[in-house]
Formats: sequence, structure tokens, C-alpha cells
Amino acid sequence: MSELYIRVAEDENEEPMEIPSEDDGTVLLSSVAAQFPGACGLRYRNPESQCMRGVRLVEGVLHAPENDWGNLVYVVNYPKDNKRKMEEIDAASAVKIKRGFQKTSDLIVLGLPWKTTEQDLKDYFSTFGEVIMVQVKRDVKTGNSKGFGFVRFTDYETQTKVIAQRHMIDGRWCDCKLPNSKACPDEPMRSRKIFVGRCTEDMTTDDLRQYFMQYGEVTDVFIPKPFRAFAFVTFADDQVAQALCGEDLIIKGISVHISNAEPKHNNIRQLFPNFPGGSASLAAMFDRSQYQFPSFHV
Repeated sequence: MSELYIRVAEDENEEPMEIPSEDDGTVLLSSVAAQFPGACGLRYRNPESQCMRGVRLVEGVLHAPENDWGNLVYVVNYPKDNKRKMEEIDAASAVKIKRGFQKTSDLIVLGLPWKTTEQDLKDYFSTFGEVIMVQVKRDVKTGNSKGFGFVRFTDYETQTKVIAQRHMIDGRWCDCKLPNSKACPDEPMRSRKIFVGRCTEDMTTDDLRQYFMQYGEVTDVFIPKPFRAFAFVTFADDQVAQALCGEDLIIKGISVHISNAEPKHNNIRQLFPNFPGGSASLAAMFDRSQYQFPSFHV
């Protein structure tokens, strides 16, 4: 009998693949398994009864039904446990492939001690994984640290692990996180100012300046008068400001909330329902054209 090919698919609805037969018209199970790893047999749908039938398998050799393979599409059989395991392996591989395409980003490290150097940062973060880059931000004129820096890792999983915890660096707890521009690419950073809510009257501009200097260089602090339980802090670096947004911090024993210094007007009434003059006056105060932050307020 001349060589022929039978049509084999992993599922009835999938496009079949042609598998070669032997000289005697049989098909080796090994030929099927070479294209469908883990295969243990074949089945087909009977044209008359529409029921699935198994193909006879003897010592690794598949025999044609009634000695004729015909134009049917034969479906691969898998052991149930092996099929489940293969599906799990495929799913795990897909996750690994997906993760492999996720690129790492520069992470901002907040609250660095003034004495911390690039080598100190590299030595510390190398314990988590391979480090591509470290940088301590410094004042151009003095060369002194600004209290924050950046780190980047080779592996995305390492980056995820580092972000998920706080870090004790040179005796101080530091936070390592994605700058808001990376975490929310649709909302680019626009301001170096932060809004400090839930302030108390005993908090002075000096108190706020001293506290926020641990995160980076502070260029301006403003507390409105009359007192309205909030303040504004401006940093030299916008990445520091944006990285702090959304945080709850403890200042003089009081929990304050940090948010963007320019809330949308349609959210102001919700944030300050009892503000004198209503949302319109507060909106005007937040508007860039009407509300400035001169340095003499400090």
C-alpha cells in the first residue's frame, strides 16, 4: 500500500495536520506524538451515528477503521492527568513569557539619609537582584544629597518585590516606588506642589519644611490665613511631589493626607463641602492664574 497521510487535530474545530502512514497503511503512535506531545491515541466521529469512536491501538501502532482512513479528521487522545498537566504548564509558560516582556522602570527611593552614597544604594539593592542603575540626587551647587534617589533592576519580578516592602537603609526607613508618571502614564506629572490635608493649627511652615526635607529639597511652604486645616508644599523635583501623592503621613503625631495641589474643580465641593464661599471660591484659589505661591510666605 502506498504512503498516505491522515488528518489529525487536537480538537474537532481546529485546523488538522497531516500525519504520514506506514507502508502497510498503519500509523505509528510515535508519529502522532511527535506533533502532539503526550498523545496516547486517536478518535473520530462516526459519520452515521455521529458518536465518537476510538482508533484501535496495538503495541504503539494505530490501525485504520475498516482498513481505510478515509477523509475523516482524527482527534488526539490525551491521558486526563497528562492533559491537565500540559495545560498548567502552557499557562505557566504564558505567564513567564508575558512577564518577560514587562520592562523594568526607574524606581524612586524616598527618605534617604544624607550620608547615603550610590555605592551604599547598590550594595543594599543588589541583595534583591541585579541592579542596572543607582543614583542619589544631589544639589548642583553644594553637591549635597537631596534625600532621594533612583534605582533600576534587570528583572521585573525583582522590581515588584522591592516595591512591595519598606527598606531600612543606613538606619532609616525608606520607601521605594514607581513615580506617578510610570504608574499612571495617562496622567503626566504637572506640578511640584502637594496639598497637605488635615493639618492642625500648631503646625508651622518650619515644621512642614523640616518634615518634608527628608524626601527632597523643599522650595516653598504655604499655610493659608485664616487657617483652613490644609497647606501647600513645593519641591524642587516634581517626581518627589508626585511620588508622595496619595500617602498618609504622620506629622507631630497627626495623620495628614497628601494629594495633588491642583484638584479638579468638579471634585472640590466633595472634598470641602463646608468651605466658606462654596466650591467656586475654593476653585478660584486653586486656579493657577489666581493663586500663586510667593517665597515670602515661608
